[in-house]
Amino acid sequence: MERIVLQKLKEWRNKADRKPLILNGARQVGKTWLLHEFARTEYKKEAYVNCRKNEQANLIFKQDFNIDRILRALRALTGVDITPEDTLIILDEVQDIPEAIEVLKYFCEDAPAYHVAVAGSLLGISLHSGVSYPVGKVNEMNIYPMNFEEFLLAKGEKEMYKLLVEQDFDTMNLLHERYVDLLRQYYYVGGMPEVVARYVEDGALQEVRRIQLEILNGYDRDFSKHAPKEQVPRIRMVWKSIPSQLFKENKKFIYGALRKGARATDFELAIKWLVDAGLVYKVPRCTKPALPLPVYEDLSAFKLYLLDIGLLGAMVDVEAVQVLLANNIFSEYKGGMTEEYVLQQMTSHQQKPIYYHNSDSSRLEIDFLIQRNARLLPIEVKAEGNVRANSLSRLLGENKELTAIRYSMLPYKEQGQLTNVPLYAVW
Repeated sequence: MERIVLQKLKEWRNKADRKPLILNGARQVGKTWLLHEFARTEYKKEAYVNCRKNEQANLIFKQDFNIDRILRALRALTGVDITPEDTLIILDEVQDIPEAIEVLKYFCEDAPAYHVAVAGSLLGISLHSGVSYPVGKVNEMNIYPMNFEEFLLAKGEKEMYKLLVEQDFDTMNLLHERYVDLLRQYYYVGGMPEVVARYVEDGALQEVRRIQLEILNGYDRDFSKHAPKEQVPRIRMVWKSIPSQLFKENKKFIYGALRKGARATDFELAIKWLVDAGLVYKVPRCTKPALPLPVYEDLSAFKLYLLDIGLLGAMVDVEAVQVLLANNIFSEYKGGMTEEYVLQQMTSHQQKPIYYHNSDSSRLEIDFLIQRNARLLPIEVKAEGNVRANSLSRLLGENKELTAIRYSMLPYKEQGQLTNVPLYAVW
């Protein structure tokens, strides 16, 4: 399969000030495959070490940080004549040997000509005390599930993909129904690479769901394996509550939905763990639709989204017929599936930060607020063709200098301050 992020890896390879690379991302989003594919296409040699339950690798990194010794040991372990510039050293599952993360500092300082990339499922979490993170000595890259554009490429829809990239809306409008059909498929399949690969192979919908459930079960096992023991029950409660919280009218996360009388202090560590693990996206409330957005962040109010729309559907057992054939799939579940999709798309395109807005003193509510080209950009998400948006209209009426985007199932159309963009073209 083709992943757009491979281009970013190529850019890293050619950087004059390149540093060792850390791939951050949840389990099963394709980090290992990406590094293998990157090595295959861009290097003469690959020196791969899986740190998971690897005693030999453990001995290499826990002795000292002498790079000459480490390189000799890696050559012996991998059987690869590691040389600068033409060999990619891959350290996988590094969460099992945290010293392998710390050693990146010394590769940066003492052996910058060597190309080193590491991956692990929980890199964003401090797993061990006494190990220092190499701040300023590494490049980092976030890896997400495959977005809709990558799904098109996997399906062999290169022309449809090209039109999206070029934003050729005149032609896209002519192909509107075809895009909607493909988007329906993406809603069900999602972007986990193993799931997409199986779907592309034979379209087996039951296999899609089986693999999605396997991934979800794997995450559940990770809770027990990696999270602090006292936090595991709370992590599971937060995790299992996300669909029901997202599928209600007001999608703000409510602690009381977890258990009666629950408070923020009871669950804030559990939520942080899920966010750091890349399994959940947190979108905080912004009290005022104005720049700079972080100044108006309300730390007490937020929404939680899952990392992948396909997994979200699997968690609530959304049937294939509902997604692929039913007329109301985009608006079903209070538009929660569609909001999840839009958030996932924006995140995959490195859009940060992302907020939502509502006002305590009025009924004004904006689904998402972002900053783009040094300007505030309000975003309204409409699941189908019913696009009445009183809050957005009011905001634009009060701020004539503002422009906004409305994502809906209507074709592309510019309407003064408001631009309607079809859901399949979220960028």
